[in-house]
Amino acid sequence: MSKAAVIYWSATGNTEAMAQAVAEGAKAAGVEVDLFEVGEVTPAQALEYETLALGCPAMGDEELEEGEFEPFFAELEKGLSGKKVVLFGSYDWGDGEWMRSWYDRTKDADATLLAEEGLIINNTPEEDGLEACRELGKKMA
Repeated sequence: MSKAAVIYWSATGNTEAMAQAVAEGAKAAGVEVDLFEVGEVTPAQALEYETLALGCPAMGDEELEEGEFEPFFAELEKGLSGKKVVLFGSYDWGDGEWMRSWYDRTKDADATLLAEEGLIINNTPEEDGLEACRELGKKMA
């Protein structure tokens, strides 16, 4: 059984709901999953996992959250080479630029991205959005 971590930052609970659904999907596909808020795990601990699902909403001018998540990811990306990764997050406005930039950073770090793009959901995920999260989680198997 493969082991994965779902690591997220959430201000309003939208990305947290997505993270829980990603973890559910991965577990349903037979993956052993640990779910963490970003402050509960260090980059070094995260890199002990074979597969990572990383979740962060768009903040400010379509950026990763700057207080906790961006510093975490900046350190993490140095060790992502060869890691399997999926990305997800919620947004309120914009067109997903933060996700495209984040995806490119992850790809440039030589991670193996398990989905062709990051999963983004506008505001609170409805059931169809949560199902898309579960499907993303299944890709971690």
